[in-house]
Amino acid sequence: MRPPFRADQVGSLLRPTELKKARQDFKNGKITAQNLKAVEDREIRRAIALQESAGLQGITDGEFRRAFWHVDFLTGFEGIVATQGQYALKFHGEGGAESETRSMMVVNGKVKRTKPVMVDAFGFLKSNTSGTPKLCIPAPTYMHMRGGRKVVDAGAYPDIEEFWADITRAYQEEVADLAAAGCSYLQIDDVSFATLCDEGIRGQVRRDGEDPDKLPFLYSKIISSLLSEKPEGMSVTMHTCRGNHASMWMAEGGYDAVAEGIFQTAVDGFFLEYDTSRAGGFEPLRFCPKDKKVVLGLVSTKTPALEKKDVLKKRIDEAAKYVPLENLCLSPQCGFASSEVGNRLSEDDEKRKLELVVQVAKEVWG
Repeated sequence: MRPPFRADQVGSLLRPTELKKARQDFKNGKITAQNLKAVEDREIRRAIALQESAGLQGITDGEFRRAFWHVDFLTGFEGIVATQGQYALKFHGEGGAESETRSMMVVNGKVKRTKPVMVDAFGFLKSNTSGTPKLCIPAPTYMHMRGGRKVVDAGAYPDIEEFWADITRAYQEEVADLAAAGCSYLQIDDVSFATLCDEGIRGQVRRDGEDPDKLPFLYSKIISSLLSEKPEGMSVTMHTCRGNHASMWMAEGGYDAVAEGIFQTAVDGFFLEYDTSRAGGFEPLRFCPKDKKVVLGLVSTKTPALEKKDVLKKRIDEAAKYVPLENLCLSPQCGFASSEVGNRLSEDDEKRKLELVVQVAKEVWG
């Protein structure tokens, strides 16, 4: 079948100790970029072997060449820079724990794609797997959601529509080169939709001067435009979740407020977080078009506890009341390491979770 697959995954994997050390050594000037790449290559081959042995068809590079799921890609375009900034959104953990990430991005000039961003990384993945190589890239919309118009320099873009036009062109150029390199499975990661389910975040969006009721439709239109020139043979999915950093989350609330916007996006399937009650019920799935797939993120990447098969099957049955069973798939709710910090579980826990997804999918769909 075309992607998404019955047993699938969101993409990022826990960074091995050797890779973390090499990245730190590179930052400290102890090793060269070539030395770092050699470690990345070796660890990516190991990650590929782990996924293939688990029985997955869609294989990623674990995002091992990135520090963050979104920053490394977006700053590959001219005109977008990473910065450190305080923002109202916080991460929440078990027992009332709180944290925050200061990684922000701003647009300080005209956005251009002056060189390929992740085409070479994809080429390495493709040449080292017998499965379907899957590349995950961020949507630009989350960058906009964290600050609205304030993150796009008014001098560079007096009209925000010009910014969206330029970044759309940059994405289309990258997608075209990825397709030429043999990419047939692309995933767009965007947490904006799911975080806009949270009343506290919706309030912050209003304070930033944006309308949280309109943004899901705007973001759906933008993401669709990024993909408007993709070749017919390329399958594209979109993943959205409520935040994933060091086993913490950023938002809670059901998809009701954003479902109509999400399901207007021109992709082949939707990876939706559904591992805890923070995601609400399956009722919003009724808005999903009949020709699209929904990948149920029922297996948590935030905790080492292994889910029970019968519970997962029951949840799939519940979702099938709103989306036909043949249009459903199964995956973890998010990646295991949206940044190089990673979630609080072991590589063995990660492997068991991926194997569980494959086993349950085989038992449900055959």
